[in-house]
Amino acid sequence: MYSTLIVARMADASNADVAKIFGDFDATEMPHLMGTRRRELFFYRGLYFHLQDFDAPDGGDAIEEAKTDPRFQRISTDLRPFIDPYDPNWKTPADAMATRFYHWTPSS
Repeated sequence: MYSTLIVARMADASNADVAKIFGDFDATEMPHLMGTRRRELFFYRGLYFHLQDFDAPDGGDAIEEAKTDPRFQRISTDLRPFIDPYDPNWKTPADAMATRFYHWTPSS
């Protein structure tokens, strides 16, 4: 499994709008095409956190392929009024991804 955590800025009042946009997107086949196993959105004091788990060991390839799909492009456009980059030098979603520095899972 592969996980990503995107960090950005978001106003508290945008929670419902952003949840609706993702709810509509996740009701399509797009999450399955991307190999998305789970998506969780969090908000904390003006910060937006988007945790996404993928089936593949590296979800990057599936996301790159999805970027050309009109549904992926539409959700990116729909989110722009609500989500601002944390880093003003942001160019791609990879620029907003946190780096995992510790991971633990229980032994079987």
